[in-house]
Amino acid sequence: MKRVAHLLTLGIVALLLAGLVACRPAPTPAPPTPTSPPPPTATPTPVPPTPTPSRYPMTVTDMAGREVTVPVEPQRIVSLAPSITEILYALGLGDRVAGVTEYCNYPPEATEKPKVGGFSDVNMEKLLEVQPDLIIAASIHIAQVVPELEKLGLPVLVVDAHDFPGVLESIRLVGKVTGAEAAETLTAQMQERADKVTQAVQGRPRPRVYWELDSTLWTVGPGSFVQDLIERAGGQNIAADAEAAWVQLSAEAIIAADPEVIFLADHPWGESAETVKARPGWEKISAVVNGRIVELTQEQTDIVSRPGPRVVDALELIARALHPDAFQP
Repeated sequence: MKRVAHLLTLGIVALLLAGLVACRPAPTPAPPTPTSPPPPTATPTPVPPTPTPSRYPMTVTDMAGREVTVPVEPQRIVSLAPSITEILYALGLGDRVAGVTEYCNYPPEATEKPKVGGFSDVNMEKLLEVQPDLIIAASIHIAQVVPELEKLGLPVLVVDAHDFPGVLESIRLVGKVTGAEAAETLTAQMQERADKVTQAVQGRPRPRVYWELDSTLWTVGPGSFVQDLIERAGGQNIAADAEAAWVQLSAEAIIAADPEVIFLADHPWGESAETVKARPGWEKISAVVNGRIVELTQEQTDIVSRPGPRVVDALELIARALHPDAFQP
């Protein structure tokens, strides 16, 4: 009986404890500890970009020794010479060319530009109609045309090349005033090609050259652009000792000089190897005897006479005619 009473007592106690546990209220969850908000990110004060200083107005000394101020980057350029037109297009400035001369025939698209006159005779009315902000002239314009344009307040840049280095200088100057960065690349490529010609003809005999401009026997002399090309191409101009850049020789003087190579720049106007051979006394000239008479085409005449980017083509043309064996493939 005592054991039963003891078990009953333990059961009652267990029930009481279970009731107490069941009746205990559920613990109230603690509120979350508030976290401090992150500090606001500071907005950096924008720093305005440093403005690139404008190159304009730009003041340069042109190839006539004149100080020229170009107020703004030129957008409407007038060219007063075919060589200048070729420079502008070679520098990628064709869209800025506002006017050209009647003789500007290269590249072909230049022929579609408004014409402002001939080479030396400029039509001021037509020139003003195209509203240029820069005019690029040649030495032939210095005496009359340039002063007239200056009176009108127009910036005029003169380029005047008499030799190959002068052509490179002309291109760099035009590139500078127009902002055309291609000028350095173009002149470097031209110099590289010219150097190859120099290397190819170096140490070779220099044949005597007669360069005929017309049938009245005008030719090139010292200080002329063409004579510089003849010498760089490995030739010797028979009129190198003349008193002017352009000189008229007598038939007797040419026969006595006995040129070994004759270039006919007047071939587009009718002169040919046959007409030269028919001239009295010329049958004895070495160039005639050996058949070394070069008949230049109109395009070849253009590239030789124009101090522009194609001058390297002219140099290679003359060198190949004088030293064909130096340029064998």
